[in-house]
Amino acid sequence: MLNATFRQLRVFCEVAKILSFARAAEALHLSPPAVTMQVKELESQLGLPLFERQGRQVSLTTAGEYFLVYARRLLATLKEADDAMARFKGAESGLLSVGLVSTAKYFVPHLLARFHDEHPGVEVKLSVCQNREQLVALLQSGDVDLAVMGRPPKELATRAEPFAAHPQVFVAAPTHPLSALDHVPLEALANQRFIAREAGSGTRKVMDVFLREHQLAPRITMEMPSNETIKQAVIAGMGVSFLSLHTLGLELRTGVLKLLDVEQTPVMRTWNLVRMQSKLLSPAAEAFRYFMLEHAEPYLLKNDKIALNHDPLP
Repeated sequence: MLNATFRQLRVFCEVAKILSFARAAEALHLSPPAVTMQVKELESQLGLPLFERQGRQVSLTTAGEYFLVYARRLLATLKEADDAMARFKGAESGLLSVGLVSTAKYFVPHLLARFHDEHPGVEVKLSVCQNREQLVALLQSGDVDLAVMGRPPKELATRAEPFAAHPQVFVAAPTHPLSALDHVPLEALANQRFIAREAGSGTRKVMDVFLREHQLAPRITMEMPSNETIKQAVIAGMGVSFLSLHTLGLELRTGVLKLLDVEQTPVMRTWNLVRMQSKLLSPAAEAFRYFMLEHAEPYLLKNDKIALNHDPLP
């Protein structure tokens, strides 16, 4: 065990997270044989198998599950040491690891690109999660420095800083009957077919609370974990949906979706920048935190105004 390398630990943790040697190789920019070799060398050092392999199916052994806890702890300690050393070099270098819920992927990469223009020496790692549970797990494991999300996790000791308003709206296809109305009363939603995000997502939570507060029981005909798939279903005329305004810029500008002027909407929530209280941010992560708190709100407000006051493109 004393001869195990941090590279072997990184490879092992990636395979354990994805449970696929081939996909772990892609994520690590290595060849599949190189990943297999690193895991075999680690297993040889330990004298125990870490994975069970049945064809393409991969699962952790009991020893592998136990070792994963210590491997992650070692890598987290190494990351803390690297961050501490980076403080002596300033914010112009180092690794910045940012996680975000899928709804935030429509604007965070643009802000990251602007941040990288100011700090070209910073290496950026972006993790897009399908739902908040995945993102909370990345925060807890220390795999991300900062998380962009709506509802901060109550189950973890985190620090959340709101950085921008997050409007959420009802949309339909231009041919939908509700799209012909200048003003949509709440009761008009009662008999509509809804295409909704999956239970547990932040968007679904906000929609459920809003409709319940107004004593409306929506007829949910489809549930999907993807904003893009939902938008295509709405465009096809399969129903109405409730989505983040920040996911709709292109569709509203091109006129393939219509924003419904429903009473008491947009429903306003906030975007938060979240980190573990116990985590000491690296200079790169601290610089990005300040950048987001200063620049994210003006950027989003500008795009919100374009979306809400748009003229569809010809």
